[in-house]
Amino acid sequence: MLKGKVLAAMVLATGACVNVSAPDKPIVINLNISVTQEVVYRLDSEAKSLIKQNPGIF
Repeated sequence: MLKGKVLAAMVLATGACVNVSAPDKPIVINLNISVTQEVVYRLDSEAKSLIKQNPGIF
């Protein structure tokens, strides 16, 4: 709290001016995200035999 008061007194004493403005260029945030999805499936025995009998289906 005391540091803030001292800083404010110094700014007032020196007549300094602080300007805050928006940047000219847009802000760019790069997010490098890797999403991996694993699909696990199980075929029941009838489906397996049907596929083996008719390999041209798929």
